Amino acid sequence: MNRIKSIKKQTENRFLNLYELEAERRDGRVAPYFLSSRAETVDDLKIKTRKNTPDGVVIYGVYGEAHDKVALVKQFRYPIDDYIYEFPAGLVEKGENITEAAVREMYEETGLTMQPLEVEPWYQKPLFTTIGMTDEACGTVFGYLSGKPTNIHQEASEDIQVVLADRAECRRILQEENVAIMCAYMLMHFINSNEDPFCFLK
Repeated sequence: MNRIKSIKKQTENRFLNLYELEAERRDGRVAPYFLSSRAETVDDLKIKTRKNTPDGVVIYGVYGEAHDKVALVKQFRYPIDDYIYEFPAGLVEKGENITEAAVREMYEETGLTMQPLEVEPWYQKPLFTTIGMTDEACGTVFGYLSGKPTNIHQEASEDIQVVLADRAECRRILQEENVAIMCAYMLMHFINSNEDPFCFLK
């Protein structure tokens, strides 16, 4: 059975750090394994706490009287030096729950007001994003949106375009554009449903 023998923090950054694990493989050999995390210290890593608390929130919001559009952001991301379509998302701040974070982030990124749905807790359970490289986990909040899209509340560091996409546009985006995987699966469901997009939550 694999196990971790020791952990060393390698960087001192504000939002993301690199940790080196001394990892013992099942054959007994020891090798380094590198982990990126939003944890500020070794003791804050999920390896240590054994608690899957949400680092961030992903927001699936639908717009329009017929609930026939989904709110997306087309955002510049440095790791690919290009734009990618995503759901609005962000970090959960200290003292916030993920629903509060979702309402705040939706307004900051899109200018839209969100009415979150009440769902069974397991629908919002934090899920891991890229577990091979990070212990980051995000919860998902679902809701209905109103208002007029704007980018005036975005931070200066953000390069984000607000997109309200109907099913035809979502299909085009999936076929032709860069799309984050957490967004892509939900869009595949959205474009193939003629009912309320949230009927699966009921």
